[in-house]
Amino acid sequence: MNKKITAIIEWGTLLVSTGLVCFFLIAILWDLISKGAPSLSWQFISTSPTNGMTKGGILPAIIGTILLTLITALVAAPFGICCAIYLNEYAVDNWLTRIIRASIRNLAGVPSIIYGLFGLALFVQGLQMGTSLLAAGLTLGLLSLPYIIITTEEALRRIPNRMREAALAVGATKFESIRDVVLPSAIPGMLTGLVLTLSRAAGETAPILFTGVAFYINKPAGYLNQEFMALPYHLYMLSTQHQAIEQVRPLAYGTALVLIIVVFLLNLSAFYIRYQHSKHE
Repeated sequence: MNKKITAIIEWGTLLVSTGLVCFFLIAILWDLISKGAPSLSWQFISTSPTNGMTKGGILPAIIGTILLTLITALVAAPFGICCAIYLNEYAVDNWLTRIIRASIRNLAGVPSIIYGLFGLALFVQGLQMGTSLLAAGLTLGLLSLPYIIITTEEALRRIPNRMREAALAVGATKFESIRDVVLPSAIPGMLTGLVLTLSRAAGETAPILFTGVAFYINKPAGYLNQEFMALPYHLYMLSTQHQAIEQVRPLAYGTALVLIIVVFLLNLSAFYIRYQHSKHE
């Protein structure tokens, strides 16, 4: 009887916790959709802000966010994947590699504003890039690097050792076994981690605050050495720093909804990749 009561209490606790999380999630989404949907239009997503950002659209912020995410991927993905391959496939399990892994996990927990200050010191001032799209992309690349290493290494660990041993048994070198056997099997997990990491980076505000994002630009950034607009910072400015906050509040909700849609699409693509892989297994 005691076990039955305990099981009921545990099940009820899990059910209530899940219900609370779903309730608040639905409430937040409903608030964003109900207040942001009226602002969405083709003009809103295809034009630049006008009249002190009280009218017009958010095209420069959308393009800036996309370019920033692409730079982040180009910087973080190759280095992160190569580092994870080395740690999982080549590195000897000793005190040095354990320290490296612990350091990577600690870096994943560093607040994003610290990366912003580091990017300011290294890229903006040290390398004299100035506040620019490139400096912000490199900073977000550093922020994303630990997550990509961790998720890629986890994907590689899921591949059974017998697959590596079978490749070596038929005469393949270690590099060939990794390239032809391990990586093709791990790619879905690696891509899922990469996309989820980029969706997180696309919503960051603090790192780009110091390194390149601008309050207002009347056209999309066309060069890597230019300042740019981005959706998360644009939303922050409309919500807290604008001189007519009440007037631009509908635009702020519309910007928030567009940012949610962008992040949702990135996450949806990650789940699609995972689904396609599981269907072919």
